[in-house]
Amino acid sequence: MSKPVVTRFAPSPTGYLHIGGARTALFNWLYARHTGGTMLLRIEDTDRERSTESATAAILDGLTWLGLTWEGEPISQFGRAQRHREVAEYLVAKGKAYYAYETPAELEAMREKARAEGRPPRYDGRWRDADSSEAPAGVKGAIRIKAPRDGETVVRDRVQGDVRFPNKDLDDFIILRSDGVPTYMHAVVVDDHDMGVTHIIRGDDHLTNAARQTVIYDAMGWEVPVMAHIPLIHGADGAKLSKRHGALGVEAYRAMGYLPAALLNYLARLGWSHGDDEVMSIGDMVRWFEIEDVNRGAARFDFQKLEALNGLYMRRMDDAELTEALVATLPHLATPGPLAAGIDETHKAKLLAAMPGLKERAKTLVELADSATYLFAQRPLAMDEKAVALLGERPRTVLAGAWAALTGVAGDWTAQSTEAAVREFATAQGVKLGQVAQPLRAALTGRSTSPGVFDVLAVLGREESLARIGDQID
Repeated sequence: MSKPVVTRFAPSPTGYLHIGGARTALFNWLYARHTGGTMLLRIEDTDRERSTESATAAILDGLTWLGLTWEGEPISQFGRAQRHREVAEYLVAKGKAYYAYETPAELEAMREKARAEGRPPRYDGRWRDADSSEAPAGVKGAIRIKAPRDGETVVRDRVQGDVRFPNKDLDDFIILRSDGVPTYMHAVVVDDHDMGVTHIIRGDDHLTNAARQTVIYDAMGWEVPVMAHIPLIHGADGAKLSKRHGALGVEAYRAMGYLPAALLNYLARLGWSHGDDEVMSIGDMVRWFEIEDVNRGAARFDFQKLEALNGLYMRRMDDAELTEALVATLPHLATPGPLAAGIDETHKAKLLAAMPGLKERAKTLVELADSATYLFAQRPLAMDEKAVALLGERPRTVLAGAWAALTGVAGDWTAQSTEAAVREFATAQGVKLGQVAQPLRAALTGRSTSPGVFDVLAVLGREESLARIGDQID
C-alpha cells in the first residue's frame, strides 16, 4: 500500500509571498487535495539577517487570503538547527562526510587554479581522506559530504523527466559551516525527511539542488521523495518575470482588486492545463490536477488575461456575494476612492441594488469601487472633464425637458417607468434617446460612463435623481 501523499510549501521570509511562490503553493495544495493527502508549511528562516517576522506574517496572510490552507503549525527551519547538526555529525561518524579546514585564501587559490586549467571551480577534496590528527589546532572545520566521484546522479522528475548530473560536477559540498550553521542544501533534506514529505513540487531553478540533495539522501539511506520541478513564470515578452511584468507580492494583487478565486484560476493555467478549459472552479482544479500535466516550458504572465478572467468571475458572481467581497476588500484596495471610509448597512443595500449594472463594466474590485462612487456622492456632484462636455447649453435644455418628464412618473419609480417617461419625451421632441441619456448620465453620476442610465435612476431613487438633475439645470 502506497504512503499518503505529503507535499510542502517552503518559502523564505525575506519578503512578501511572491506570485511565483503563490503558484508553487497552489500546485502543492492541489496535488495534496487531488490525492487525498496533506500540504505542510515550512518557513525557511535560516537566513537570520534577511528573515523577518513581518515577512512571515505576510506570507501566512497571503496564503490564507488565497485559501491555500496547510496542515498543522508552520515549521521554522531555524528552530531545527540542532537536528541538522546531529545529522551532519552522524554522517561524519559513518564515514560519509568529513571535516575540512581550508582557509578562504586556500579556497580562492583552488578556484583560480581550476579556472586557469579551464575547469569549473570545484573543491579539490584535499581533506576527504585526511586523518583527524592532521586537523590544525584550534580551528573548527566545516563538514563536507563525500559526493560520489564516478558515474552520475539521476533526478527522476515528474515534470522534467530523468535529468542526469555527472558526479564529477557535484564535488564535496558543505553541509555544515564551520560556525555550526547548516547549509540550506542540508537543512532542506533533513526537514523534508523528518516531516515525511513524499512529493517535492518546486521551481525548476532548484533542479541542480535536487542532485546535491539526492547525494545526502543516499548517504543517509533515506528514500528520495518524488521530485517535480515546475517551470518559472516569465513576462508576456518572454523575459524573466520582473516587477514591470507582475512579479509582485500577492498582497499587491489584492490591492489591485483581484478576486482570490480568479487569481488561483489564472495561476493554475500558468504552465498547467486541462484540455481547453480556461475557467475552472477550485473543485475542478482539485479533480483534474496531475503533476505530469505541467508543461516543461516557462509560462508567460499576462495582466490582460488575468484582468479579463477576473471580470468574468465578477460577472458570474451572485450580486450579494460580490457586494460582500467588495466591502470586505475595501480596506485593502490601492485606490478605494470615496468608499475608503467604509460603508454602512444603508449604503450596502444601495450597493447591492446597483450591483447588476456595476459589475457588467468592471474587471477588478478597484474599478467596481470607482464606478460605485456615484451612489454615495454628495450634491452638488463634482463633474469630470468628459461629463462637463456633455452638459452644454443645448443638452441642458434637453435635460430640463427630461426632468419635467420624470417628475410626472406616477406610481413606482423603476428602470422601466423612468425609461418609458424619457422615451416618450424624446419621441415628442424628435430627438434620439442617446441625446437625452448622455446628459442625464452626466447629471446623475458626474461622469460620461456608468451603468445603464435607467438603472442609475432606479437605484438613486426619485428624490435624489430629480435633485441631481435639477442641480445641473439651475
